[in-house]
Amino acid sequence: MPQYRHHHASWRLEGGAQVIDLETAVKDGILGGGMAGGGLGTAEKLDLKKMIEELDAADDIPTVFICPISLEPMVDPVTLCTGQTYERSNILKWFSMGRLTCPTTMQEIWDDAVTPNKTLHQLIHTWFSQRYLLMKKRSEDVQGRAAELLHTLGKVKGQARVQTLKELLRVVSAHPSARKTVVDSGGVSLISSLLGPFTSHAVGSEAIAILVNLPLDSESKQNLMQPAKISLVVDILNEGTIETKINCTRFIGMLMEEKDFRPETVSSLSLLVGLLRLAKDKRHPNGIAAGLCLLKAICFHRHLRSSVVSVGAVPPLVELLNTLHSDCLEPALHILDSLSTVPEGMLALKDCPQTIPYAVRLLMRVSESCTQYALSILLMVCKDAPEECASQAVEAGLAAKLLLVIQSGCGPALKQQAAELLKLCSLNYTASHFISKCKLTRTIQ
Repeated sequence: MPQYRHHHASWRLEGGAQVIDLETAVKDGILGGGMAGGGLGTAEKLDLKKMIEELDAADDIPTVFICPISLEPMVDPVTLCTGQTYERSNILKWFSMGRLTCPTTMQEIWDDAVTPNKTLHQLIHTWFSQRYLLMKKRSEDVQGRAAELLHTLGKVKGQARVQTLKELLRVVSAHPSARKTVVDSGGVSLISSLLGPFTSHAVGSEAIAILVNLPLDSESKQNLMQPAKISLVVDILNEGTIETKINCTRFIGMLMEEKDFRPETVSSLSLLVGLLRLAKDKRHPNGIAAGLCLLKAICFHRHLRSSVVSVGAVPPLVELLNTLHSDCLEPALHILDSLSTVPEGMLALKDCPQTIPYAVRLLMRVSESCTQYALSILLMVCKDAPEECASQAVEAGLAAKLLLVIQSGCGPALKQQAAELLKLCSLNYTASHFISKCKLTRTIQ
């Protein structure tokens, strides 16, 4: 459970005239452990622990409700002989460790008995009950609103349909209970039916944004894989706003997770061009990450890699290696490593002048995974053209980097690859010349 921020303001009991200032209550001894008068009616039937768990962490919980040991709201507050109050389980654990002091004041205690603080318990229960019941009421209101919007959606067309979808998106984005209502009410089928060859991009964009916020079952995903629906999504990805483009990548990625997904669904060149354009757009880092993520998933299918190469993906992806944030470097290198396994990809990597220097630079620089992918790319390229590429790699400082890999704590497979590439690079040099190229002094430093 997250820790809660303290709040020192007064607290009003809603629904009654009494005003309780908690700090005054503490000073006057009202919260000193006596019996509380009056019942809470229905609220007493609510489980306090359950309410605390289900309510979002609030930043206005009164300080006196928080256990000084765990910094979490108390469920069973007890008071010590020093007048300090703690959660029962926390203070008993404190005592079980042989600590005979008050955790807050560090006074030695003369009596280790704990007294249930029923007044404070009642105040805590009332405070959380009010907020819990309010949350439940809001949830019911939101569910009703979602059901109402679904009913409206089945009747309206044109701009009214777009506005209804926008409002439904706002509701499902903010409220998990609304998402459940949409799913349970058959909303997924209704929204999916809006996607087709004659759907406007305005309607399609909103429908896709809603669907990526919903938990879809296997049947729903199968329905969304229809060629006409995918074709619309691809068109919107190429022409929509950055938020819409990201939603489209999330939508397709969600479908690709289905076990019966057919790779040919994502084989269109228009989709690949759109993803490459998204990955290259430096104005929108979130778009770069989304584009690379989906391209990486597509490249898992070997027979699609040639299509990725055919849209000119290799040169811009190599160029990105020099500018990407570390979080995006791994998927970019993974894509290039995958493309190096097909002849067209290998040729494109070899013909790109920045492939070797950028890959060498990334060795032992970001993560072991990035080193693995960069090393794999270099090994494939140098094996394909050892005289040309191996010499270029050595001039770029590869030998020294390979020695670092071999001497590092990387896995044995990675070290074996490094040793293989080091041996390949040394073939075109005399022993003394190659040692000088290794720049051993710099490596040791």
